[in-house]
Amino acid sequence: MLSFRGDAHKFYVKLKNSNHTHLRYDQNRELKEIREIQDFYETIETKTLIDIYYKMVKEKNGSGIIPIFVSAGPWLLFIFSKQLQEFLFKDGSMLWLTFIILYVTILSLSVMLHFHEKAWASLHIEVIQDILKARGIEK
Repeated sequence: MLSFRGDAHKFYVKLKNSNHTHLRYDQNRELKEIREIQDFYETIETKTLIDIYYKMVKEKNGSGIIPIFVSAGPWLLFIFSKQLQEFLFKDGSMLWLTFIILYVTILSLSVMLHFHEKAWASLHIEVIQDILKARGIEK
């Protein structure tokens, strides 16, 4: 069944179904992974944890190479459009189709990777903030 809902809703449905089959929530792989992250960060001293927090914020907010690729790539292709058209369309070649498929695939994977990494950074930031809050330090 194809669903256009996000991962959060799919996770909710998975947990809801697990509850109906009497599976324990701590047996869920995703929840176990988050618990491992929490347990690890709880063992780190506060000063180091604050430094890790700053690094995670940097990672989440950093522009990185992927957004640059997404925004600069089309401009680069536009600059060389005449030469690119001559190369891709010469002598009835189907090279243009290969180029488009490859370019769209790389672009799509890059964007998905970027947002996936940003989501993980957000998770780490939230976990660290909760631990610091429990220690009486607000971030």
